[in-house]
Amino acid sequence: MIRRSFRLLALATAFAALSTPVLAQAPADTLARIQQTHTITLGVRESAWPFSFVDAQNAGKPAGYSVDLCLAAVEEIKSTLKLKELDVKYRTVSASERIPKLESGEIDLECGSTTNTKARQDRVAFGPTMFVAGIRVLVPKGTKAETVQDLAGMTVAVSKGSTSEKLLTQLTVSEVKATVKVFENNDEAFKALRAGTVKAFAQDDSLLLGLVARNKAQDALVLGNFALSVEPYAIMMRKNDTALMGVVDKALGKLYASREIDQFYKKWFATGQITIPVGRLTRESFSRPNKEAGVAMMLGYSL
Repeated sequence: MIRRSFRLLALATAFAALSTPVLAQAPADTLARIQQTHTITLGVRESAWPFSFVDAQNAGKPAGYSVDLCLAAVEEIKSTLKLKELDVKYRTVSASERIPKLESGEIDLECGSTTNTKARQDRVAFGPTMFVAGIRVLVPKGTKAETVQDLAGMTVAVSKGSTSEKLLTQLTVSEVKATVKVFENNDEAFKALRAGTVKAFAQDDSLLLGLVARNKAQDALVLGNFALSVEPYAIMMRKNDTALMGVVDKALGKLYASREIDQFYKKWFATGQITIPVGRLTRESFSRPNKEAGVAMMLGYSL
């Protein structure tokens, strides 16, 4: 009986292996490939302003705070490998496809507004924290949003593949009776809020402020008075790609130690369009570089 059980287990294991789809995995040593091809591909977002976006006013060229920091890492890679030329290619990625495209090798670094979370660390690696945001809700002026309980009965927009989607879904099960409506991206969720088809939009406060500024909606929309999480943003790369991680860490470490990071910050967060003062947690991340994962404060666990 024992022998038969082992045979059945072996057959079941083999069948499971055959029936499970195998995703293409990129080689772990990205630097070795870059050394050969003299090419690196950066994953950027289409509209995560001011972190990562396609600049329609500049021939569709990718731009933003995160893109600039990735380009600083690219310069460090170029120096480390002693390359005279390094061709930088860009590929736009959505929130839901950024990790799969990284794992498959379609992109080498993801330069967006991605939160370092415990769950994501099982699949990918992160550079040092470059900005700390928090999930809040954007609501029409006059809407009561003092505590999470004020979301009861509301339809709340979230973006597909975001930490806000995961967190709001969990909150509606355990904390508040709201309806979560998932949109493909931030622009679609924002349009739904402006149209009145949803009553709130939950997303990182920095991204919400960017949307409000770009759409000149300061007189119509406001942030709620509560935060649901701590969201440390970081450049994302493939897991176990230790050589590349070392170069990214070195590049950002130099910017932080020299205080050159302050100029990057002012360029994107102290402009005529938007003003976001350096938060305490962001400042501490510059002073003491770290890779701490985000925390869902309302639920008391790591994201």
